Amino acid sequence: MKWAVIVFPGSNCDEDAANAIRDVTGDTCDLVWHDATDLNQYDAIVLPGGFSYGDYLRGGAIARFSPVMEAVKKEAANGKLILGICNGFQVLTESHLLSGALLRNDHLQFRCEMTELVVENNTSPFTMDYQIGERIRIPIAHGEGRYVTDSTQLADLEKTSRIAFRYAANPNGSIEDIAGVISPSNTILGLMPHPERAVTEFMGSEDGRRLFLSMHRYVEEGAHLATANR
Repeated sequence: MKWAVIVFPGSNCDEDAANAIRDVTGDTCDLVWHDATDLNQYDAIVLPGGFSYGDYLRGGAIARFSPVMEAVKKEAANGKLILGICNGFQVLTESHLLSGALLRNDHLQFRCEMTELVVENNTSPFTMDYQIGERIRIPIAHGEGRYVTDSTQLADLEKTSRIAFRYAANPNGSIEDIAGVISPSNTILGLMPHPERAVTEFMGSEDGRRLFLSMHRYVEEGAHLATANR
């Protein structure tokens, strides 16, 4: 399996994400600059945290126009796994690859702390190695992490089980405590907390490991089935 971590001007969690993926899965992971126009060689694409283009307009609002996002959309349409973490989640909503939007935290403060999440869905490629209702610990680091959406979209998220994680104690005012959502295709996840910061004991939690391992298993098993059915 081969991963791409997209690097925008202002990304600051790109190497953290790449190192976590390599250490946890043993897979190849490349850092790919935002002017790339072809991502066909990759099985999974990660949009990392940070402050793409300095968040000068709005988190993710400028990054959505980077050349690489056309390639991301193409691979998303082909069913490739796309993971947006923190700022990457913002980029995905701004690009309309996920519904909703991320606004300033309701207390107007930047928060960097360990949070407890409740697993709401374990049938996606990102959550297969978790149990529904399980409580896990993954840190946040954001000032614009308040997830909002309209009542129609919220009802659809609930009805189709596309809320991946909720906060046990909401740190930012997100509607219905939502911490991460999945696309209708089940192949795109936007997650505000940082799983790459929870992959080894010294970080205070290893609960993020299983997200990357779930993605790895989904792709590897899919590749195995594709080969077996030839």
